[in-house]
Amino acid sequence: MSSGPRAYIPTADPLGRIREAEAFGKRILPEVSRTFAISIRFLPGDLGKAVLTAYLLCRIADTIEDDNTTLPERRAELLELFLATLFDREQAEAFPALAAGLQGDAAHLELVRHTDLVLVNFRSLPPRTQERVAHWVREMGVGMAKFVRNYPRGIRIQTVAEYKEYCYYVAGTVGCMLTELWHLHAPAVGKREFDKLWVKCQAFGEALQTVNILKDIAHDAQHENSIYIPAQDLQAAGSSHETLLSPQHLEHNHAAVQRFIELARHDLDDALEYILLIPRRAFAIRAFCVLPLLFAYATLRDLSGSRAMLTPGGNVKISRREVKALMIVGVLSLVSNGALRRLVRRVKSKPFTLAPAGA
Repeated sequence: MSSGPRAYIPTADPLGRIREAEAFGKRILPEVSRTFAISIRFLPGDLGKAVLTAYLLCRIADTIEDDNTTLPERRAELLELFLATLFDREQAEAFPALAAGLQGDAAHLELVRHTDLVLVNFRSLPPRTQERVAHWVREMGVGMAKFVRNYPRGIRIQTVAEYKEYCYYVAGTVGCMLTELWHLHAPAVGKREFDKLWVKCQAFGEALQTVNILKDIAHDAQHENSIYIPAQDLQAAGSSHETLLSPQHLEHNHAAVQRFIELARHDLDDALEYILLIPRRAFAIRAFCVLPLLFAYATLRDLSGSRAMLTPGGNVKISRREVKALMIVGVLSLVSNGALRRLVRRVKSKPFTLAPAGA
């Protein structure tokens, strides 16, 4: 495992405060991510609490990064102040007031207003767990602050190398953090298993991020003032950041996006191998990982033949019918690696359902 600063471990919070924090975390999670809320139900005890808390900390950082109504330097400062809360109880209690001016989704803002409660949960984690979660949240937050400062008028990725760097900071770090949590909390993930997973863990996190970037091209450009498809690739295809959603440049933009669809496909295949490396006796961890992967494969399949994500107001979303079918069959497929591979092949080729429409 990589080394990093040790988290500050204060004296225990009152039991009532811890219970309040735990109840808040469970209540807010489905409001900020329905998919994650479904997956985390599989994780037991301390592992589930650690992953839930880590996710909410990452979501707070993400909410700060995404608020384009706040001046970039102030957002970068807030990210740095937020990272300081991990090590200082007084700053943790003061942070919600400092971040009161943020704008965004109502549930995300409620989460930020209760940063102090999320940090109560953080402080109740085992010391080594606190240390590793703090390390990766810090890595993510420092990277976000860097991009906010580099692009004060809205993120405009220039090259593939920069695209990959951004994906590492906002998602690769999550794959690394989760893998360390498996090793800390799951007896089935020993040193040998951890070493194998570590090779693929960054791709596991980045695969899901790459699909989200492709799915949300129009939304991010219109509502977040962020464009992640590199200028270099758009220019090579005869377009630009300025004409990303232009009907006259639709085919040029679609050609530029194909490279990133292939990159996402490669990362998803690495993410599949990551899940297959998780010991079958660590069934809960496999179950946690598999549903986001299957949803991402299905979304990428639909993206491959679509141009909706390149039109104003457009997006690509898999059907509720397919989501429900994958939720049922995805977990059942974990009984063997062969079954999961077969399911992935089927999802790659066409929408997955349990019965013909109208049956």
